Amino acid sequence: MTQIGIMIEGQEGLTWERWRRICHDADTLGFASLRRSDHLISLAGQSDRDCVECWTSLALAAEWTTRIEFGPMVTPMTFRLPAVLAKIAAAVDSLSGGRLLLGVGAGWNENEHKIFDIPFYTERERFDRLEGGIKTMRDVWSETYPKPARDPIPLLIGGKGMKRTLPLAAREASEWNLSRLDTETFRQRSAALDQACRDIGRDPSTIKRSVMTTYIIGRDQGELRERALKLGEVMGSLRGLDAEQVLETMRPRAFVGTPEEIAEQMREHANLGVDLFMLQHFALDDSDALQLLAKEVIPAVA
Repeated sequence: MTQIGIMIEGQEGLTWERWRRICHDADTLGFASLRRSDHLISLAGQSDRDCVECWTSLALAAEWTTRIEFGPMVTPMTFRLPAVLAKIAAAVDSLSGGRLLLGVGAGWNENEHKIFDIPFYTERERFDRLEGGIKTMRDVWSETYPKPARDPIPLLIGGKGMKRTLPLAAREASEWNLSRLDTETFRQRSAALDQACRDIGRDPSTIKRSVMTTYIIGRDQGELRERALKLGEVMGSLRGLDAEQVLETMRPRAFVGTPEEIAEQMREHANLGVDLFMLQHFALDDSDALQLLAKEVIPAVA
């Protein structure tokens, strides 16, 4: 069964009021998962945008939702000591009754680290810290109390690196994510993940496969153009484009169209083995778009 989740780029204007509403909508409308980025400043170059701290918001999500899976996508291992992150995650997972999916990564945004005086290290060093940090977190969960509701907490690992990322996902992940809508890349990397699993005696079907991308949905062309302009206001790469230019730019790398058209696009990708589509919801006040996805797209792809 193909599922749909909602991904919030929390560094691009998220407020507590918006987060509460998004948690309610995602939980009650039937989405499979709610995730948010772990960044400290806008990545679109808008320094005056609100940026709610990730793990504080996840603790509230545990209280403001009742059934949906949720978590970071993803927490850089550079931001927090692994043992401390393990304790934070265990607390949030326990509070939610076992609904946390812990996405972890090596960290990639050098400017963000520089601004907040966080050591950035080399790429190899960051990946070493990620691998070692996962082991540390598992040790903490097994040796300290209170324990998470699910011990160990399931991990999400994203990326497409053949040397280290995919073998790490094969060893440690409950879900692997590709953060781009690219059929050929997904096909190749998913096959490589299958092989990495077989190399260590793991059943490849035990790892969920997800793809993250954005979307523009509308009942008609008027709504599509209106939402295209809203997206252009948020995404720095689209700034200054008119509605038609935004739609033309996004069609090759996002789900764009009416509910029926988006459902058909999703079904084509699902045939490659995508279990879950995580849709970046940039227009944080657009509850109608979430309702449209829930009412007309979720049933069509389930």
